[in-house]
Amino acid sequence: RKARKGRNPQTGEEIKIKASKTVGFKPAPTLKSSL
Repeated sequence: RKARKGRNPQTGEEIKIKASKTVGFKPAPTLKSSL
C-alpha cells in the first residue's frame, strides 16, 4: 500500500501512514474451484 495520510481518532491530529506491504488475499483451492 502507498503511504497516505491518516488521522488519529483519539486526538484528531493528522498522521502519516508509511507505505507498507499488506498480506494479499489468497483464496483457498476449494474457494477457487467454486468461483
